[in-house]
Amino acid sequence: MILAADVAGYSRLMGADEEGTHERLQGHLRELVDPKITEHRGRIVKNTGDGLLAEFSSVVYAVRCAVEMQRRMGECEADQPEERRVRFRVGVNLGDVIAEGDDIFGDGVNVAARLVLDTHPGKQSAQPAIAAAWSSSMSSTRPKHRSRSATPHDLRSIVVRPF
Repeated sequence: MILAADVAGYSRLMGADEEGTHERLQGHLRELVDPKITEHRGRIVKNTGDGLLAEFSSVVYAVRCAVEMQRRMGECEADQPEERRVRFRVGVNLGDVIAEGDDIFGDGVNVAARLVLDTHPGKQSAQPAIAAAWSSSMSSTRPKHRSRSATPHDLRSIVVRPF
């Protein structure tokens, strides 16, 4: 399970206030994003300056992380003027990857990155396979796929996009 994220309008934000944007983004990554990924049993594969790539073992963990991360980012940036807000676009994909050292490559990563490009700021997108896997995980009785905080409502906030 791959989660890709980037900051919408990053170049524009940096052009308007380079130090302030960088400082706020680093604070969000350190205090919100990294802990959320860890909390949902994910692993940050890499930071890309204006985004990140993370890997999860389960659909439930990845979707829940994306939803909670976006919700908290909205709350944290609510005091900023609309044009100065740091907002992520998030893509979640279920796909094969090639592991090489601590990095991952392959079509699964590429699709997650393409999903990000088609996602509105502050939102998350996923492939149709995510919806099917989510439903299967939520109805499963296997504890490793269950999460007390995950609900079917979490998937409603994700735009499902075919690729």
